[in-house]
Amino acid sequence: MYVFIYLFIYLSPWILLLTKIIEKKKRNSTEQTGDYSDIESKFSIRNPEFPDEDLCYLVPGQRDSVSDCNFKNDSHTFLIIHGWSVTGLFESWVYKLVSALFEREPSANVIVVDWLDRANKHYPKSAENTRLVGADVAKFVNWLEELDYPLEKVHLLGYSLGAHVAGVAGNLTNNKVNRITGLDPAGPSFENADSLRRLSPDDATFVDVLHTNTRGSPDLSIGIQRPVGHVDIYPNGGTFQPGCSIQHTMKLIATYGIYNMDQIIKCSHERSIHLFIDSLVNRAYQSWAYRCSSKDAFNKGLCLSCRKNRCNKLGYSINKIRSTRSTKMYLKTREMMPFKVFHYQIKVHLFSDKNMTLLEQPMKVSLFGTTDEKDDISVTVPSMSTNSTVSFLLTSDKDIGELLMLNLHWEKDSYLYGFFSTNQFMIRRMRIKSGETQSRLIFRPKEGEFGSLVQGGDAVVFVKSSETPQSRREQR
Repeated sequence: MYVFIYLFIYLSPWILLLTKIIEKKKRNSTEQTGDYSDIESKFSIRNPEFPDEDLCYLVPGQRDSVSDCNFKNDSHTFLIIHGWSVTGLFESWVYKLVSALFEREPSANVIVVDWLDRANKHYPKSAENTRLVGADVAKFVNWLEELDYPLEKVHLLGYSLGAHVAGVAGNLTNNKVNRITGLDPAGPSFENADSLRRLSPDDATFVDVLHTNTRGSPDLSIGIQRPVGHVDIYPNGGTFQPGCSIQHTMKLIATYGIYNMDQIIKCSHERSIHLFIDSLVNRAYQSWAYRCSSKDAFNKGLCLSCRKNRCNKLGYSINKIRSTRSTKMYLKTREMMPFKVFHYQIKVHLFSDKNMTLLEQPMKVSLFGTTDEKDDISVTVPSMSTNSTVSFLLTSDKDIGELLMLNLHWEKDSYLYGFFSTNQFMIRRMRIKSGETQSRLIFRPKEGEFGSLVQGGDAVVFVKSSETPQSRREQR
């Protein structure tokens, strides 16, 4: 009797261990417990050597496909989800994004979600299909989790309609994926949709969104206007992107043929993808965005603070700050990679012996620093009034180092300028804040106590002063 009791106590742990091994073998068998027979979307796992080729498909429910496609259980997994397709074919940006992800994360699993059959419909039907495709993606993610793959390594990247596919999927998974990045989520049919039908902050542990084509009235703009993530970034105000003018597109058509006609519509929309690619491959030129209440306030240079998480990196290396309300952020970019520019707030107080207010005044500013210089940066000052302080945003695509000197030139605003009188303001000092370095500097006229800024006249030279905003506060 005691012998049997002793044997039972001794063997119990081994029996339990054997039971767990048997259960794990059952889970790892080719046939999975879930029903995946209704999935129509395909999951192509890409290869760094052939980023544009569909060489192997992961098939939910078939474990053999995991080993056949060399899916790595200890690596990050990116799911790229395309948008509406007019041609029924993958666009060129897909393989570019695949290549950039492999360049940044060489051992990653990069999967392209192929829903071209459902995306190649009239737009309203394709928009409706996002719910079906989102359910497919959710089942795929649930299957990965069944295979003991950790969801904190899953990152969904959705472009246009694909962003809402990612949102639907994130809402339907058994557990939340780590991150969803929305690349200019589609606007029509989604601007006023409830959160279960579109991308929302509840769909992943962290949701970040780039808005690059939000022109037009709500629900008619190509990209969604409302914030739909934890952090929503609006490059260049989110409406129009540099290099996407009709004139620029006509040059493309003249050079490369009529096949570039679609760029009139796609250029700003697709810029969201290229901004994200830029964040992957140009680590030394990371773009920074700044929290702001509005585009107009940002264009006045009023939002270049990094205190209390008020600034953040755009794209892959974003600091994953979650708050109860969506955070809207802004930045300027240039028209090509690397897209990074350097942001400055220029703040001056204007004096004059006559009372006047002038609107939309053209200026040119030249910056001179310790490592480089940038000449003739065009900027339009919204309003200039006697005895008022003017603040405006200035950007440079060159890293000039520490700013030492600048020239300010007030241009003529019409051919009739100077026919009746000459406009002039006096400036005693200029305050400049750098967004990227967070430095605050004071500049004074190189000659005399006041600089005389004359419309259509010579540029006024300002040089860095030894005084700082802190020393002025102490004096007061």
